[in-house]
Amino acid sequence: MTTTGAHDTLAQDFVQFSLDCGVLKFGQFKTKAGRMSPYFFNAGLFDDGAKLGRLAAFYAQRLIDSGIEFDMIFGPAYKGIPLGAAVSIELARLGKVVPFAYNRKEVKDHGEGGALVGAPLKGRVLIVDDVMSAGTAAREAIALIEAAGATPHAVAIALDRQEMATEKQADGQLADVPHSAVQYVQSVLGLQVCAIARLEDLLAYLAGQSSGNSGELGQHLAAVQAYRDRYGV
Repeated sequence: MTTTGAHDTLAQDFVQFSLDCGVLKFGQFKTKAGRMSPYFFNAGLFDDGAKLGRLAAFYAQRLIDSGIEFDMIFGPAYKGIPLGAAVSIELARLGKVVPFAYNRKEVKDHGEGGALVGAPLKGRVLIVDDVMSAGTAAREAIALIEAAGATPHAVAIALDRQEMATEKQADGQLADVPHSAVQYVQSVLGLQVCAIARLEDLLAYLAGQSSGNSGELGQHLAAVQAYRDRYGV
């Protein structure tokens, strides 16, 4: 399961919100895969209570629209921790109260100990994170959830870049693979994926800017489309 079409109003509003917050930028940015991307999405810049609250509202609305059923939320360290907490608060405000848990990167050897914090992992677990580049964070979260006896059920992310993932080869070099991290999580790991927006939504937004009176953002359309044509799935 993914988001709806490229002209989805919620996604368009989210793109505008991300631009207003400085989370979405245009230029030349090197990705983890070594690609030069014409845009960059940094969810760490949703950096105050108002921004985080509105972000959570986007997640919650997308989840409600998706129809995905889940019993609790898990926020993988580190960015997933505040995201998962914020989404659980917003869902509670809307009348859906679900337990929330997260993990530490470093296992605690005192106090309650262990790597997990919050509610016990059980039932169908929704993983909340910002983006999915290689699916590594999702695989780590899935392993933690399964080790606790719960069921990894779905993943909610802010932006689906809709581009080929990379895998490390025997010689240590990264190579493109013909699927995205989201597609891998869906088809191989068997989890539903819910994204607030996709690269298609960003392209639709830029196309609208290009055809309107505000050409400053529209000038980035060609570069983003070329990136999509080269690396998209």
